[in-house]
Amino acid sequence: MSYKTIVVHLDTSRHAHVRFEMALHLAKHFGAHLIGVFAVFNPDPRAFYVMAGSVDYFAAQDQLRAERRGALERLFHAELKRAEVAGEWIAVDQAANLTVPHRGHYADLIIAGQEDPHDPESYVGDYFSETLVMSTGRPVLLVPYAANVASPGGHVMVCWDGSREATRAIHDAVPFMRTARLTTIVAVNGERGESRVRIPGADIATVIARHGIRVEVKNLDLPAGKAVGDTLLSEADTLGADLLVMGAYGHARWQELVMGGATRTILKSMTVPVLMSH
Repeated sequence: MSYKTIVVHLDTSRHAHVRFEMALHLAKHFGAHLIGVFAVFNPDPRAFYVMAGSVDYFAAQDQLRAERRGALERLFHAELKRAEVAGEWIAVDQAANLTVPHRGHYADLIIAGQEDPHDPESYVGDYFSETLVMSTGRPVLLVPYAANVASPGGHVMVCWDGSREATRAIHDAVPFMRTARLTTIVAVNGERGESRVRIPGADIATVIARHGIRVEVKNLDLPAGKAVGDTLLSEADTLGADLLVMGAYGHARWQELVMGGATRTILKSMTVPVLMSH
Protein backbone atom coordinates (compact mmCIF):
# COMPACT_ATOMS: atom_id res chain seq x y z
CA MET A 1 0.00 0.00 0.00
CA SER A 2 1.04 3.57 -0.70
CA TYR A 3 -0.57 6.99 -0.96
CA LYS A 4 -1.38 7.50 -4.62
CA THR A 5 -4.08 10.15 -4.25
CA ILE A 6 -3.54 12.97 -1.75
CA VAL A 7 -6.10 15.68 -0.98
CA VAL A 8 -4.87 18.87 0.69
CA HIS A 9 -7.28 21.47 2.07
CA LEU A 10 -6.26 25.02 1.18
CA ASP A 11 -7.68 28.35 2.30
CA THR A 12 -6.70 32.00 2.75
CA SER A 13 -4.96 31.52 6.09
CA ARG A 14 -1.31 32.41 6.58
CA HIS A 15 -0.44 28.72 6.98
CA ALA A 16 -1.93 27.53 3.68
CA HIS A 17 1.41 27.85 1.86
CA VAL A 18 3.24 25.73 4.43
CA ARG A 19 0.53 23.08 4.22
CA PHE A 20 0.72 23.07 0.43
CA GLU A 21 4.51 22.73 0.48
CA MET A 22 4.24 19.72 2.78
CA ALA A 23 1.56 18.16 0.57
CA LEU A 24 3.68 18.75 -2.53
CA HIS A 25 6.70 17.14 -0.90
CA LEU A 26 4.68 14.09 0.13
CA ALA A 27 3.08 13.78 -3.32
CA LYS A 28 6.56 13.79 -4.86
CA HIS A 29 7.83 11.35 -2.25
CA PHE A 30 5.02 8.83 -2.74
CA GLY A 31 4.46 9.40 -6.46
CA ALA A 32 0.91 10.59 -5.75
CA HIS A 33 -1.69 12.64 -7.60
CA LEU A 34 -2.22 15.85 -5.58
CA ILE A 35 -5.66 17.46 -5.35
CA GLY A 36 -5.87 20.92 -3.85
CA VAL A 37 -9.35 21.60 -2.46
CA PHE A 38 -9.88 25.30 -1.77
CA ALA A 39 -12.67 25.97 0.73
CA VAL A 40 -13.16 28.84 3.18
CA PHE A 41 -15.82 29.92 5.65
CA ASN A 42 -18.45 32.04 3.89
CA PRO A 43 -20.85 33.72 6.32
CA ASP A 44 -24.29 34.67 5.03
CA PRO A 45 -23.91 38.35 4.00
CA ARG A 46 -27.51 38.99 5.08
CA ALA A 47 -26.33 38.57 8.66
CA PHE A 48 -24.29 41.78 8.32
CA TYR A 49 -27.02 44.07 7.02
CA VAL A 50 -28.17 45.07 10.49
CA MET A 51 -24.70 46.37 11.37
CA ALA A 52 -23.65 49.83 10.21
CA GLY A 53 -20.82 49.68 7.71
CA SER A 54 -20.73 45.91 7.69
CA VAL A 55 -21.76 45.60 4.03
CA ASP A 56 -18.69 47.53 2.86
CA TYR A 57 -16.48 45.49 5.19
CA PHE A 58 -17.88 42.22 3.85
CA ALA A 59 -17.32 43.32 0.24
CA ALA A 60 -13.72 44.37 0.94
CA GLN A 61 -13.00 41.10 2.77
CA ASP A 62 -14.49 39.14 -0.11
CA GLN A 63 -12.24 40.97 -2.58
CA LEU A 64 -9.15 40.29 -0.46
CA ARG A 65 -10.00 36.60 -0.30
CA ALA A 66 -10.45 36.49 -4.07
CA GLU A 67 -6.98 37.97 -4.56
CA ARG A 68 -5.42 35.48 -2.15
CA ARG A 69 -7.25 32.61 -3.79
CA GLY A 70 -5.98 33.65 -7.24
CA ALA A 71 -2.40 33.92 -6.00
CA LEU A 72 -2.56 30.54 -4.30
CA GLU A 73 -4.06 28.88 -7.36
CA ARG A 74 -1.29 30.25 -9.59
CA LEU A 75 1.33 29.07 -7.10
CA PHE A 76 -0.31 25.63 -6.95
CA HIS A 77 -0.10 25.08 -10.69
CA ALA A 78 3.40 26.53 -10.99
CA GLU A 79 4.82 24.41 -8.16
CA LEU A 80 3.21 21.22 -9.46
CA LYS A 81 4.77 21.85 -12.84
CA ARG A 82 8.17 22.59 -11.31
CA ALA A 83 8.08 19.45 -9.14
CA GLU A 84 6.67 17.34 -12.00
CA VAL A 85 3.76 16.22 -9.82
CA ALA A 86 0.37 15.42 -11.34
CA GLY A 87 -2.55 17.18 -9.73
CA GLU A 88 -5.62 19.36 -9.96
CA TRP A 89 -7.14 22.41 -8.29
CA ILE A 90 -10.75 22.32 -7.06
CA ALA A 91 -12.44 25.41 -5.60
CA VAL A 92 -15.76 25.01 -3.82
CA ASP A 93 -18.20 27.57 -2.46
CA GLN A 94 -20.09 25.18 -0.20
CA ALA A 95 -19.31 24.59 3.48
CA ALA A 96 -15.87 23.05 3.98
CA ASN A 97 -17.25 20.63 6.59
CA LEU A 98 -19.30 19.02 3.81
CA THR A 99 -17.21 19.33 0.67
CA VAL A 100 -13.72 18.51 1.96
CA PRO A 101 -14.79 15.23 3.64
CA HIS A 102 -16.66 14.30 0.45
CA ARG A 103 -13.53 14.84 -1.64
CA GLY A 104 -11.55 12.95 0.98
CA HIS A 105 -13.58 9.81 0.37
CA TYR A 106 -11.68 9.45 -2.90
CA ALA A 107 -8.19 9.88 -1.47
CA ASP A 108 -5.57 7.72 0.22
CA LEU A 109 -4.47 10.57 2.49
CA ILE A 110 -6.02 13.90 3.51
CA ILE A 111 -3.90 16.82 4.66
CA ALA A 112 -5.47 19.66 6.65
CA GLY A 113 -4.39 22.32 9.13
CA GLN A 114 -4.99 22.95 12.80
CA GLU A 115 -7.13 26.02 13.45
CA ASP A 116 -5.00 28.99 14.52
CA PRO A 117 -6.73 31.08 17.22
CA HIS A 118 -4.68 34.09 16.09
CA ASP A 119 -5.74 33.86 12.43
CA PRO A 120 -9.49 34.17 11.69
CA GLU A 121 -8.94 32.95 8.13
CA SER A 122 -7.94 29.52 9.45
CA TYR A 123 -11.51 28.98 10.68
CA VAL A 124 -13.53 27.16 8.01
CA GLY A 125 -16.25 25.63 10.17
CA ASP A 126 -17.02 24.24 13.61
CA TYR A 127 -15.08 21.06 14.45
CA PHE A 128 -13.51 20.94 10.99
CA SER A 129 -10.55 18.72 11.93
CA GLU A 130 -12.75 16.43 14.01
CA THR A 131 -15.26 16.12 11.18
CA LEU A 132 -12.55 15.11 8.71
CA VAL A 133 -11.14 12.44 11.00
CA MET A 134 -14.49 11.02 12.07
CA SER A 135 -16.38 11.09 8.77
CA THR A 136 -14.03 10.35 5.88
CA GLY A 137 -12.84 6.84 6.72
CA ARG A 138 -9.39 7.88 5.51
CA PRO A 139 -6.20 8.83 7.39
CA VAL A 140 -5.95 12.57 8.04
CA LEU A 141 -2.59 14.30 8.43
CA LEU A 142 -3.11 17.40 10.58
CA VAL A 143 -0.48 20.13 10.38
CA PRO A 144 0.00 22.31 13.49
CA TYR A 145 -0.19 26.06 12.92
CA ALA A 146 3.13 26.34 14.76
CA ALA A 147 4.77 23.53 12.77
CA ASN A 148 8.29 23.90 11.41
CA VAL A 149 8.41 20.40 9.91
CA ALA A 150 8.55 20.54 6.12
CA SER A 151 8.77 16.80 5.48
CA PRO A 152 7.31 14.64 8.29
CA GLY A 153 8.09 10.96 8.56
CA GLY A 154 11.77 10.74 9.44
CA HIS A 155 11.04 9.51 12.97
CA VAL A 156 7.50 8.23 13.45
CA MET A 157 6.06 7.90 16.94
CA VAL A 158 3.03 5.60 17.21
CA CYS A 159 0.64 5.95 20.16
CA TRP A 160 -0.42 2.40 20.97
CA ASP A 161 -3.16 1.22 23.34
CA GLY A 162 -4.35 -1.94 21.61
CA SER A 163 -7.63 -0.41 20.42
CA ARG A 164 -9.36 -0.72 17.06
CA GLU A 165 -8.68 2.94 16.30
CA ALA A 166 -4.97 2.61 17.09
CA THR A 167 -4.75 -0.53 14.96
CA ARG A 168 -6.37 1.29 12.04
CA ALA A 169 -4.01 4.25 12.43
CA ILE A 170 -0.92 2.05 12.45
CA HIS A 171 -1.85 0.29 9.22
CA ASP A 172 -2.85 3.58 7.60
CA ALA A 173 0.61 4.95 8.44
CA VAL A 174 2.62 2.04 6.97
CA PRO A 175 3.71 4.08 3.89
CA PHE A 176 5.31 6.66 6.21
CA MET A 177 6.95 4.02 8.40
CA ARG A 178 8.43 2.16 5.42
CA THR A 179 10.59 5.15 4.52
CA ALA A 180 11.22 6.42 8.08
CA ARG A 181 14.64 5.97 9.61
CA LEU A 182 12.91 4.85 12.83
CA THR A 183 9.44 4.09 14.19
CA THR A 184 8.88 4.10 17.95
CA ILE A 185 5.83 2.40 19.43
CA VAL A 186 4.85 4.18 22.65
CA ALA A 187 2.38 2.59 25.08
CA VAL A 188 1.25 4.63 28.07
CA ASN A 189 0.35 2.57 31.12
CA GLY A 190 -2.06 3.90 33.73
CA GLU A 191 -1.17 5.36 37.09
CA ARG A 192 0.02 2.94 39.74
CA GLY A 193 -2.85 1.43 41.63
CA GLU A 194 -5.19 1.50 38.65
CA SER A 195 -6.88 -1.78 37.82
CA ARG A 196 -5.71 -1.57 34.23
CA VAL A 197 -3.97 -4.14 32.08
CA ARG A 198 -0.54 -3.07 30.91
CA ILE A 199 -0.48 -2.96 27.14
CA PRO A 200 3.00 -3.66 25.78
CA GLY A 201 3.81 -2.77 22.19
CA ALA A 202 5.88 -5.85 21.38
CA ASP A 203 3.16 -7.71 19.47
CA ILE A 204 2.24 -4.84 17.15
CA ALA A 205 5.93 -4.01 16.72
CA THR A 206 6.48 -7.53 15.40
CA VAL A 207 3.71 -7.05 12.85
CA ILE A 208 5.21 -3.74 11.73
CA ALA A 209 8.74 -5.15 11.53
CA ARG A 210 7.58 -7.76 9.02
CA HIS A 211 7.03 -4.89 6.58
CA GLY A 212 10.77 -4.22 6.70
CA ILE A 213 10.31 -1.31 9.10
CA ARG A 214 12.88 -0.47 11.75
CA VAL A 215 10.89 -0.30 14.96
CA GLU A 216 11.49 0.15 18.68
CA VAL A 217 9.11 -0.12 21.63
CA LYS A 218 8.83 2.14 24.65
CA ASN A 219 6.43 1.68 27.56
CA LEU A 220 5.68 4.68 29.75
CA ASP A 221 4.05 4.93 33.15
CA LEU A 222 1.54 7.78 33.29
CA PRO A 223 2.79 10.34 35.83
CA ALA A 224 0.36 11.10 38.64
CA GLY A 225 -1.96 13.94 37.71
CA LYS A 226 -0.79 14.16 34.09
CA ALA A 227 -3.09 13.54 31.13
CA VAL A 228 -2.27 10.90 28.51
CA GLY A 229 -2.30 13.46 25.70
CA ASP A 230 0.23 15.69 27.44
CA THR A 231 2.43 12.67 28.19
CA LEU A 232 2.42 11.68 24.51
CA LEU A 233 3.33 15.18 23.34
CA SER A 234 6.15 15.36 25.86
CA GLU A 235 7.48 12.00 24.70
CA ALA A 236 7.34 13.07 21.06
CA ASP A 237 9.50 16.07 21.96
CA THR A 238 11.93 13.88 23.93
CA LEU A 239 12.29 11.42 21.07
CA GLY A 240 12.61 14.11 18.43
CA ALA A 241 9.73 12.57 16.48
CA ASP A 242 8.47 14.55 13.50
CA LEU A 243 5.24 12.60 12.98
CA LEU A 244 2.72 11.34 15.53
CA VAL A 245 0.38 8.47 14.63
CA MET A 246 -2.70 7.78 16.72
CA GLY A 247 -6.26 6.53 16.64
CA ALA A 248 -8.98 9.13 17.17
CA TYR A 249 -11.74 8.48 19.68
CA GLY A 250 -15.11 10.17 19.60
CA HIS A 251 -18.70 10.18 18.45
CA ALA A 252 -21.37 12.63 17.36
CA ARG A 253 -23.89 13.76 19.97
CA TRP A 254 -26.59 16.35 19.26
CA GLN A 255 -24.66 17.57 16.22
CA GLU A 256 -21.57 18.20 18.36
CA LEU A 257 -18.52 16.00 18.05
CA VAL A 258 -17.44 14.62 21.40
CA MET A 259 -13.82 13.48 21.38
CA GLY A 260 -11.82 11.39 23.83
CA GLY A 261 -9.50 13.12 26.27
CA ALA A 262 -6.20 12.28 24.56
CA THR A 263 -7.65 13.11 21.14
CA ARG A 264 -8.86 16.52 22.36
CA THR A 265 -5.47 17.31 23.87
CA ILE A 266 -3.55 16.39 20.73
CA LEU A 267 -5.92 18.33 18.46
CA LYS A 268 -5.61 21.43 20.63
CA SER A 269 -1.91 21.31 21.56
CA MET A 270 -0.14 19.38 18.77
CA THR A 271 3.45 20.41 18.21
CA VAL A 272 4.27 18.06 15.32
CA PRO A 273 2.15 16.79 12.40
CA VAL A 274 -0.32 14.13 13.53
CA LEU A 275 -1.76 11.33 11.41
CA MET A 276 -5.14 10.35 12.82
CA SER A 277 -7.50 7.54 11.85
CA HIS A 278 -10.87 6.50 13.22
